[in-house]
Amino acid sequence: MNTAATVPPQASGDGRAERWSAHRTSRRKELVRAARHAVHRLGPDASMEEIAAAAGTSKPVFYRYFGDKSGLQRAVGEAVAERMQAKLQQAAEIATTKHDGLRAMVDVYLQMAESSPNVYAFVTRSAGPDTAGQDAMPVHFFAAVTAMIEAPLRHHLESRGGAGVDLAAASFWPPAAIGMVRAAGERWLRTPPGTGRPAREAMTDQITGWLWTGIAGPAVQRGPGPETRSNR
Repeated sequence: MNTAATVPPQASGDGRAERWSAHRTSRRKELVRAARHAVHRLGPDASMEEIAAAAGTSKPVFYRYFGDKSGLQRAVGEAVAERMQAKLQQAAEIATTKHDGLRAMVDVYLQMAESSPNVYAFVTRSAGPDTAGQDAMPVHFFAAVTAMIEAPLRHHLESRGGAGVDLAAASFWPPAAIGMVRAAGERWLRTPPGTGRPAREAMTDQITGWLWTGIAGPAVQRGPGPETRSNR
């Protein structure tokens, strides 16, 4: 009797590798969430040991999953960026104009920074001594945020038919815009309430106005150059 048709084929592997991979992914997300909450409470200078203790585990566990503090920063930064992306998509769905869409982007950024200054500082600055001498800025967070605004900006410019706009040069605007939002936003965060610090809504309107005028406003009329002035 030919049993080839009646005997079920053997599964390739017992699925343990897949289950272990899923477990590691789930555990990593739990640790990122716990680290974010710990930093929110303890501050951006919290050590890996302090973060691990607040998460109810040990420092070696965090090193096993993230390598060092820089790796943990990257993971938390990616999680924060994902949440920002979700909020940006929600804001874009209700925005009725391109200006409203830009304002929503600025507001989401400032809202994220204001809601947890400690987490914001943690994901946007160098990791410190736990990185075995590494002291590079965590540019991955800002690269992710820049990518979020680059596509809608390019769509806006192309929808205008490129009239008077150098699309190649305009590609430099997103990182410049993030630089402006970051610099203005961080100074705003450092300004104590009641000493000239505007409300978030007013700050959002101000920054949006600067950015929008820079994109769509009239060309700047340059004054005469040095040679022209010297010939007068």
